[in-house]
Amino acid sequence: MIWSVFEKISQSYSRFDALDTLVVTVHSVRMPVGFGKSAIKNTGRLLSVMAHLKTSIVEVEAEENCLARALVISIAKVENDTDYKEYRQGRKIRHVVQTLLETTGIEMSNGAGIHELVRFQQHFRQYKIVIYQGLSGEDIMFEGQVDSPKRLNILNDEVERNYHLIAKLTTATAKKYVSKGCSKACKRDITHVCDQTCSDYMVRPPCAFAEVRISCEDCHRHFRNAAFFANHRLRTSNRKSVCERKRCCETCGCRVTRKKHECYKRFCDTFKENKYIGHLC
Repeated sequence: MIWSVFEKISQSYSRFDALDTLVVTVHSVRMPVGFGKSAIKNTGRLLSVMAHLKTSIVEVEAEENCLARALVISIAKVENDTDYKEYRQGRKIRHVVQTLLETTGIEMSNGAGIHELVRFQQHFRQYKIVIYQGLSGEDIMFEGQVDSPKRLNILNDEVERNYHLIAKLTTATAKKYVSKGCSKACKRDITHVCDQTCSDYMVRPPCAFAEVRISCEDCHRHFRNAAFFANHRLRTSNRKSVCERKRCCETCGCRVTRKKHECYKRFCDTFKENKYIGHLC
């Protein structure tokens, strides 16, 4: 383009000195290109940037206790608390967070991971805590083993080491459907194949949640209605019943399928022994 300018100058003027003033104006035009709605992705931007741009995500701007803050704000939103707006703006929340940490005995000076999430889930039994890594809606870092329609959806930013509140999961992930069984977001509920089994009596897909729950004194689990409660004690094909195969630990609340259970630990297929939740092989 610059060469064509010199060419025009040489044609317009008979003489052009190197010391003469030359002004070149460059116009940059961005050509419009469309790929369709399905091609819109967030992979080109940092998660912290997307958390700031998306109105469906509430940023937690705190130098400490960001997980506790995110949970407090999320509960306030679920319960339609009048202080929700104050909390999300960083006001009136410091005392609430401090009271929560003192009540639960959770210390987060070194950050918050799986161990702290398990303890928060034990405290908030009436809510289901789900931690997402990224905005695809498919990478779940932690999911509380609690059956509750009240969900606390939290976004974990591994780069910034921060937690944010997902106010509306479908909008944040740009998906239309969230599976009640595996908590994953997808485009359509019809085409979604849930990879989870019903926690009540081992069928697929998981049963829809109902308000009334029946507790079992043997396995310490709760069931959606009388039919499910009766089915979980039945034996089929000379196999043990679901009640005999699965139980909930009264201490940590985790679902147990093995005899050698240790609280806050899971069986590692690599080491062939129980390891703390979240350990790296």
